[in-house]
Amino acid sequence: MFDAVVFAGGGNRCYWQGGFYETAAPRLGLTPKLVVATSAGAFAAAYSLLGTGPATRQLVFEGCGPHLKNFDVAAWRRGEPLCPVGPLYNQLLAQTIDDAALARLNAITDLQIALTRMPRGVPPLIGAMLGISAYQLEKHLLHPVHPRLGRALGFRAEFIAVRALRRARDMHDVLMASSGVPPFMPVTLVNGMPAFDGGLVDNVPVDPLRPIESAGGRTLVLLTRLYRNMPDVAGRSYVQPSRKIDLSQFDITNPDGIRAAYELGVRDGNAFAASLGC
Repeated sequence: MFDAVVFAGGGNRCYWQGGFYETAAPRLGLTPKLVVATSAGAFAAAYSLLGTGPATRQLVFEGCGPHLKNFDVAAWRRGEPLCPVGPLYNQLLAQTIDDAALARLNAITDLQIALTRMPRGVPPLIGAMLGISAYQLEKHLLHPVHPRLGRALGFRAEFIAVRALRRARDMHDVLMASSGVPPFMPVTLVNGMPAFDGGLVDNVPVDPLRPIESAGGRTLVLLTRLYRNMPDVAGRSYVQPSRKIDLSQFDITNPDGIRAAYELGVRDGNAFAASLGC
């Protein structure tokens, strides 16, 4: 029914995508030949395609909770990361994606992960702060599905084909980089250069869809936020949550919120499949 699927970024909100895809995909008979994703949406795409969502979420539910701090100043003074979410996410990747899982994933589809490269000559951390500020400003003022300011400032999108990665460790680095928003996530090198959250260019990465759409194919874009206006593109369907997901992107203290986002995705996935007669 759909030849390609996009998983937008959104931090914890991306657990909605897991619920949606796990529910809708069997009913729609989804076997996309291309999946494009960024930030936490890339991880959601990986475990959804692998069918390991239940086990992954169980690890998340067990690892998160009010006993943790999103900003741990005491740990920072000891020389540890200020935000524990980065090390926890890295540990989660190691627990859920090994070399065998990578091979299975590459046998299922062509997964491409979007990340961002800095403008030339701009130091990585300064560039990241500039990109985050530009993204937030444009999002709050104009509410675009596809922002433009990042590109105008010289930020460049790069798409990493997972089939070109040899080891699960390489996959972990790409996933970490694609979610790279300092200080929450560490600066990660991909192909020897710092790479950052794909959302600094476009949190809904659709550029690789164009050849499929030009050939008459159908594509499905899974958002994680509510938008006032959707782009009108022939053959492309945008789907957003049925209500706002009240959950901070990097919050590791709220497993109930993550569970609620997933459950909303299940309901919305069933409703979407039913709307298409499936």
